[in-house]
Amino acid sequence: MAERPQRVTIIAEHRDTIDGLLVYLKEGGVSSSALQTLGDVPPGVSAVVLFPDELGAEAVIAWIAALRARRPTLLLIVVSSAPQRIRAALEPDGRSALPIVFPKPVFGWAILDAIREHG
Repeated sequence: MAERPQRVTIIAEHRDTIDGLLVYLKEGGVSSSALQTLGDVPPGVSAVVLFPDELGAEAVIAWIAALRARRPTLLLIVVSSAPQRIRAALEPDGRSALPIVFPKPVFGWAILDAIREHG
């Protein structure tokens, strides 16, 4: 049985962050798209890579909680220099996959490995 291709949505405010990760994931064989604000994750996406540091903590916490409730098997990767500010959204909830948190900065290969392992 053929493996389903990975589809990833990147959410980051800075275009340089988005562009660099889009290229890296494409070179790694992973299809990806991007948003510069919190929004709806398209159907068929298997992972979200979120860079929340430039976004409001309350909005990020509410968005993550809603995402985890709607899509409990979705892989959520959070890249942050201050994950403690959104800790409430990253803890086990007993219903959804636990987000993976990487300290900022993180190497692209670490993100790619996490996506592949989830696949």
